[in-house]
Amino acid sequence: MSDDLRRDPLPLRGRVALVTGASRRVGIGYAIARRFAAYGASVFVHHYRPHDADQPWGADPGGAAAVVSGVTEALAAPDASVRQMSLDLAEPDGPEALVSAAVKAFGRLDVLVCNQARSGGDGPLSAMDADKLDGHWAVNARASILLAKAFAALGRPGRVIFLTSGQDLGPMRDEVAYAASKGAIAAITATLADELADAGISVNTVNPGPVDTGYAPPDRLKAVASRFPGGEWGMPDDPARLIAWLATDEARWVTGQVINTEGGFRRW
Repeated sequence: MSDDLRRDPLPLRGRVALVTGASRRVGIGYAIARRFAAYGASVFVHHYRPHDADQPWGADPGGAAAVVSGVTEALAAPDASVRQMSLDLAEPDGPEALVSAAVKAFGRLDVLVCNQARSGGDGPLSAMDADKLDGHWAVNARASILLAKAFAALGRPGRVIFLTSGQDLGPMRDEVAYAASKGAIAAITATLADELADAGISVNTVNPGPVDTGYAPPDRLKAVASRFPGGEWGMPDDPARLIAWLATDEARWVTGQVINTEGGFRRW
């Protein structure tokens, strides 16, 4: 077999990835960080425990130390390592500070995954006010765009991967602020991909569909599961595998795409 057809078992060896919103071991961010580590990358883990602590599902009982330990256990390259930082990305200067911290820790940054999300304190249109809308926009949309800006300013080729939630595929009842802010990320993907293409930076967005990250109560778990052909939710590692692949050289020709990975989820 020709060598150029063989798959490198560590396709991200020597690269550095920043993964935001990796604060819970049952979450998608944690699964992404572990996939990157298993593919050979060094990983800079961003987390912000106060957000989860304010939500019904709560913060990870093991805290950031447990998250970092789990990602460290997945490291596959002998020279790879894990660093971490707690930061509120709702702060206007937060995105630039986070990218700078990752570069300071590793000397380079090759992959940016914007997985952070504000998803509490939402409601229907009748309950909307400026604070709800602005709070979700700041974390879900503004921070992602500013993270991409800071990444592009490094002046090197790389990968930017956003996460959205399929707002263009169907309604999200009682989540007006979340749907608006996350939907903006899907809408801006092609524009940012076009602007950054000449710099060798690809920009893609992944919609993971309904994923069981411990936030849904039992009745909702059952109702949503019935809409999948297999009768079960997606798991965090399902989108993580796709996102890790998008960061490899195999995905070098993919940019400007919003990719839905929903396991056949039916909205009807």
